[in-house]
Amino acid sequence: MNYKLLFPTYRNRYRFIQEHLERFKKEGRRFQQGLNLGTGEGDYDQMIASYCEELAACDINPADVAFAKQLNHHVSNLSYRVENALELTFSDNQFDLITSVDVIEHVGNPERMVEEVARVLAPGGLALITFPSLEFPFTYDPINRLLSFFGNKTIAQGAYAFGHEYLVLGRDFKYWAEKHGLSIVEEVNLSGHLVALTEMYWTGIVQRMFKANATNLADSHEKVTVLRPSAKAPWLVILTDMIINVDKMLFGKMKSSVGKGFVITKK
Repeated sequence: MNYKLLFPTYRNRYRFIQEHLERFKKEGRRFQQGLNLGTGEGDYDQMIASYCEELAACDINPADVAFAKQLNHHVSNLSYRVENALELTFSDNQFDLITSVDVIEHVGNPERMVEEVARVLAPGGLALITFPSLEFPFTYDPINRLLSFFGNKTIAQGAYAFGHEYLVLGRDFKYWAEKHGLSIVEEVNLSGHLVALTEMYWTGIVQRMFKANATNLADSHEKVTVLRPSAKAPWLVILTDMIINVDKMLFGKMKSSVGKGFVITKK
């Protein structure tokens, strides 16, 4: 079971990727070469690979890559390698699909990562990118929201858990994308005030308990206990989807959101 799918913000990101890939499939689009940039523990790879002829998945952390490779060893059209998102070794215009889920906030130079995405994405290709938003709801992290009124001081909890030293504004991402020859196809708010309230602070603690590389950096640690021993969704995910759907109905149009999802293409 993939117990991470019970966490509304995680489930929301997963749904964003899966629903868009399914929509592209119904539109008759099949991707030849895909890249999952920042695969982490390989949670998304089996799903993404089902929409591609070939999928390459990469991460800067060798332990995460090894774990993901073992977890998804049965997926025949999937390959793994260690890569730095700021200095990818892939060829120009190589991929007609790129996915990257909550990676850009870890790389230290987010614009440089966008530039690399633009370089390896083929003309007319599509990229699905998510990241935690600097404009997060008050109900997600009231402490850091209040601290933001007194300068740049933050605590490493809430929105700044998971190794987040900085968060990204949607308008900054759009500026970087357009600067490097990418066009915004769609922008989606992921997780409003209700979902935020259900995850206030405790998810960062859980990640530190169950994920060896809890800060999502290049450190290598042995995996001990995991929340994703298989790809199957627990039946309780129905309740998670109910929370997400109500949240979207009530708060989907508001400015603040825990995360952002973007669909972009190369001109």
